[in-house]
Amino acid sequence: MGEIEQRPTPGSRLGAPENSGISTLEQGQKPPPTPSGKLMSVRIQMLDDTQEAFEVPQRAPGKVLLDAVCTHLNLVEGDYFGLEFPDHKKITVWLDLLKPIVKQIRRPKHVVVKFVVKFFPPDHTQLQEELTRYLFALQVKQDLAQGRLTCSDTSAALLISHIVQSEIGDFDEASDREHLAKNKYIPQQDALEDKIVEFHHNHIGQTPAESDFQLLEIARRLEMYGIRLHPAKDREGTKINLAVANTGILVFQGFTKINAFNWAKVRKLSFKRKRFLIKLRPDVNSSYQDTLEFLMASRDFCKSFWKICVEHHAFFRLFEEPKPKPKPVLFSRGSSFRFSGRTQKQVLDYVKEGGHKKVQFERKHSKIHSIRSLATQPTEPNSEVPKQAQQSASLTFGEGAASPGGQSCQPGRDPTALAEERGPQRNPTPQRSPAGSTKADGAGRAETEEEEEVVKDRTQQSRPRPPQPSTGSLTGSPHLSELSINSQGGAAPTNTVLSPNLSPDTKQASPLVSPLLNDQAGPRTDDEDDGRRKRFPTDKAYFIAKEVSTTERTYLKDLEVITSWFQSTVSKEDSMPETLKSLIFPNFEPLHKFHTNFLKEIEQRLALWEGRSNAPIRGDYQRIGDVMLKNIQGMKQLAAHLWKHSEALEALETGIRGSRRLESLCRDFELQKVCYLSLNTFLLRPLHRLMHYKQVLERLCKHHPPSHADFRDCRAALAEITEMVAQLHGTMIKMENFQKLHELKKDLIGVDNLVIPGREFIRLGSLSKLSGKGLQQRMFFLFNDVLLYTSRGLTASNQFKVHGQLPLYGMTMEESEDEWGVPHCLTLRGQRQSIVVAASSRSEMEKWVEDIQMAIDLAEKSSSPAPEFLASSPPDSKSPEEAAGDQESEDDLSASRTSLERQAPHRGNTMVHVCWHRNTSVSMVDFSVAVENQLSGNLLRKFKNSNGWQKLWVVFTNFCLFFYKSHQDSHPLASLPLLGYSLTIPSESEDIHKDFVFKLHFKSHVYYFRAESEYTFERWMEVIRSATSSASRAHVLSHKEPHVY
Repeated sequence: MGEIEQRPTPGSRLGAPENSGISTLEQGQKPPPTPSGKLMSVRIQMLDDTQEAFEVPQRAPGKVLLDAVCTHLNLVEGDYFGLEFPDHKKITVWLDLLKPIVKQIRRPKHVVVKFVVKFFPPDHTQLQEELTRYLFALQVKQDLAQGRLTCSDTSAALLISHIVQSEIGDFDEASDREHLAKNKYIPQQDALEDKIVEFHHNHIGQTPAESDFQLLEIARRLEMYGIRLHPAKDREGTKINLAVANTGILVFQGFTKINAFNWAKVRKLSFKRKRFLIKLRPDVNSSYQDTLEFLMASRDFCKSFWKICVEHHAFFRLFEEPKPKPKPVLFSRGSSFRFSGRTQKQVLDYVKEGGHKKVQFERKHSKIHSIRSLATQPTEPNSEVPKQAQQSASLTFGEGAASPGGQSCQPGRDPTALAEERGPQRNPTPQRSPAGSTKADGAGRAETEEEEEVVKDRTQQSRPRPPQPSTGSLTGSPHLSELSINSQGGAAPTNTVLSPNLSPDTKQASPLVSPLLNDQAGPRTDDEDDGRRKRFPTDKAYFIAKEVSTTERTYLKDLEVITSWFQSTVSKEDSMPETLKSLIFPNFEPLHKFHTNFLKEIEQRLALWEGRSNAPIRGDYQRIGDVMLKNIQGMKQLAAHLWKHSEALEALETGIRGSRRLESLCRDFELQKVCYLSLNTFLLRPLHRLMHYKQVLERLCKHHPPSHADFRDCRAALAEITEMVAQLHGTMIKMENFQKLHELKKDLIGVDNLVIPGREFIRLGSLSKLSGKGLQQRMFFLFNDVLLYTSRGLTASNQFKVHGQLPLYGMTMEESEDEWGVPHCLTLRGQRQSIVVAASSRSEMEKWVEDIQMAIDLAEKSSSPAPEFLASSPPDSKSPEEAAGDQESEDDLSASRTSLERQAPHRGNTMVHVCWHRNTSVSMVDFSVAVENQLSGNLLRKFKNSNGWQKLWVVFTNFCLFFYKSHQDSHPLASLPLLGYSLTIPSESEDIHKDFVFKLHFKSHVYYFRAESEYTFERWMEVIRSATSSASRAHVLSHKEPHVY
């Protein structure tokens, strides 16, 4: 039985000494001599349907033949391709690169070996060379003709229109119809001819290279792209098809995908006779069995598919070629097959190393000849081509490990390239009789990224477009120029705009339209960053004004969550009463319209300030106070809508409580990616935004001297906004508490009446509770009348089950480290129950002592004891000794469930879960500070062991960094909760020779972030410090207006 088991730890170096045809990556190593002896002739059918004969020694391994083909084609990225042929049983198999050719191809005179694409990467932008993309385009064309790539008529017509553009050039209806009459790209082409011609008209001016790029952009989104079906049956005997892709193993019924098993979920692959076995990693939330079994037609079919799975896993998931197994002394067990060749990581690193000569190649079916696009140009020595698929970390709340290949492990998500480091080169040794051999030596060392989890880098949708100016590419790589130029206010999908330097036929890239248009998540060289930063004004007031612009963008996106996304969801279902609709949406839409115009005015002023506007310049434009004053006065006209927001929040929660359908709709909406915070948080965003304007104007007034031209407007605007904030402050405090109680209610099960008048939230966090089994982690929730403690139930909803309550009325508290011998230990004595708890540190214990004592004092001043929380749980009347020896277990906690517990999907990234995993706590005062400390903007991010910096749009809110590819994206790619992280400046030993860099560190996870100026650096440090270290209550309250407490 053959088997493969994933090993997450790659070797310390890339490659190994070549043996039996295995390519080497070590510098100074020489390839083994080509086996001498009798030559055999092998016919190879290329992707353009031509055939070439290659003479190779009979005893040569398959790798020699593949290298000969790649050398003949001058193909650098040959590792994506393979050779397939029918074996003696008429089963199509891949040529094994380690075995002698003569043992695989029994009758070479009667066999035609096909050169085809073997590994389809998740993103075509990972293909660096124009020739490689051309060959992939030929493969797509071939799959369309053979019926393998099934798609809708519209997609098929669009694909063919790009093929026609690359073959005959610009649109001419007569030429198009004549060409289509002579060439059949799909079986039912005649019915699509008009649509093909219509689409082709949109591609005028598009080069063959651009057509290939667009073709692959469309094809990669199709479900059957790169899929080769292998017939099988499941345990019930149902006929299905198995396939393997870069993400894992797929299951199809006909041409419809019905299941997927990502590599991260697969622990082991094996086969036994005709049975193909998939052993999954244990998952409490999964309904699958531990081992899945599929029956194939024969052992040969089964082994062939197993081999393909082994190769795909190694190519896409490993950093380096797996080492050969040691030969057994006595007997062997299982297959000795293993993947041979470079992994995708090594290919990307090798091409990034560059140094290739420009080579002309011929497009057989095209009237236009093309020059190979190069990975590295002499004018751009630091160009980082392979980083087109951006790395991004969706960080879990623990110490998750990075997967070996840096690939995404989520179902339905494509992996991203892991190519930040300088990579190795290889020694290709092709052997074709008329051709010589080429060599390129190099070496490198792979460094593992400190990523916890990778998520897909979502590229914008591509659609047919008329010719339009490009924004250019900073690195000379076509795929780095996917800049969206849509209006900031709209939620329409963005177009992919291709750079003109996709093909070297274009002499030079178009100039950038404006610096703001390039605020995308594309890597840039450090020299470009430095030069770019110098063009900005240096006045601090400019950067304050720019902060208004960047945070306004995020605010508009947050408004769109309500006005566009939520409204669209509500309109599809008849579950929200019309009165509630009329209370929410008409009070948010005027705000969205107003702030869309406000943002345009700010950006126009910034353009004048930076000197990049074509408008005639009149007067002093290096100021922002007049724009702020005008718009804040305009906001006062919208005050009636702002007053309605608290009423809308209360009405929505009341509606949810009274309607299961509305509750289900809101819960499902919160699971959408666009709703990156709880829904009711977005309803309070307009109130929070007023405080941000107030802070900005305070900084401007502090910065400007009274004699400055902008001082008077800034001071007048500050007076106006201060008046508005003062009027709404009481409502804001009340609504923040109301919103937090309802948010906590979603995280808790077993509590009937959490939200009642007069109840105020104070602190939540993780403490250890002493019981008969020792210290057990519990989640505590402190209110002004009661203290709850909960356990994380073993349920699909990830909610916390309330296990006990301690009314604060009559409670006493004392430190008891000496009594119990536990550090940072407290004993809480209620009237009917006592518990012993321990904090993770002295500072955590002091926070809890301060807040619990304050809550006890508040409870003593109240008129009556707290109401009962747990109607289904009898009061606990144990003595302190009995309570300390209480036998608690997770089984006990999950055995008893109230009627309120519903096994539904639940957001697992709430602050409650962060505190649980990071073993820390957060208070309502901390939440209030977090509301005031929100920030957005571009940052360059670098991992601990990577060389390059990656540009991202970053939003800081709710103690968390959210990462976007650009500010135009509707949802974040990843998030990083900051509770528990330490914020520092890199030391000299860390070799970070850049300005304005700060470091985030939690256990083994290290991230570096780089700001564009001293002001933005200080602002990011200020707001992140507010999340990583809680200020004391006395310090916070001294700088705030009286709190509700």
